[in-house]
Amino acid sequence: MKEVFTMWKSTKMIVLTALTAAIYAAVLIPFKAIPLVPGFTEVRPGNMIPVAFGLFFGPAGAWGAAIGNTLGDLFGSTFGVGSLFGFVGNFFFAFVPYKLWMNLGILKQEEQTPDCRSVKKIAFFIFSAILASAACGLVIAWGVDLLGFVPFAVLGTIIPINNAIAACVLGLILTILLFPRIKKWDLYWLEVMPEADLPKGGALARVGAFIMVASIVVCLPVALVLAYSIGGTQAPVVMIVGGIGSIGCLLGGALMN
Repeated sequence: MKEVFTMWKSTKMIVLTALTAAIYAAVLIPFKAIPLVPGFTEVRPGNMIPVAFGLFFGPAGAWGAAIGNTLGDLFGSTFGVGSLFGFVGNFFFAFVPYKLWMNLGILKQEEQTPDCRSVKKIAFFIFSAILASAACGLVIAWGVDLLGFVPFAVLGTIIPINNAIAACVLGLILTILLFPRIKKWDLYWLEVMPEADLPKGGALARVGAFIMVASIVVCLPVALVLAYSIGGTQAPVVMIVGGIGSIGCLLGGALMN
């Protein structure tokens, strides 16, 4: 996870962060007028950006998604204390795919360029996008329910589905079309950052990837079942499960050094 911090030493990575944030915000803002949960989420075709740009730009894509979502809230009149969890959730929306892509062991090292030109890569892209969408929803739903604004069951259902539809369809198309140009323009993050600042992978990183996957796959469904079983209202047990899942994502990411 050190690349999340060391990337700020690279001017090019900072530019890629700003580019991601600007594009993401620009696509999000017009759709603020079509809310699903007023003040908290809306129709978001812009959700095609985080997964694709996370794979293209690594940590710059993650920071860019977080900042872009905050800008979207700010200029789309939905900015508030809940935007803090939106920042973290959208960071994970781009962070989860590139970390799993590198560390889960589905792809060999020589296969890891995210061109999505094979069935295997397309399937892994969709798998990563769904997990990233769920991680984003888990963090935001937990945080907003913790603040007492919207029940976990509402955002914990809407956000993952809303994210996944755009990420798996539009995001995949965007990745297939755009990655060859990203590569040609020398913007692929593994070729931009100095080798000394890149994550090393290894056994511990593999463990971190499995912790991240398990945290998302187990905690979001369990929290939703509990939330629906008590009528979607806030409850300590839902908060505990949601918190465990959110912390598990962070822990998994930290282990993927």
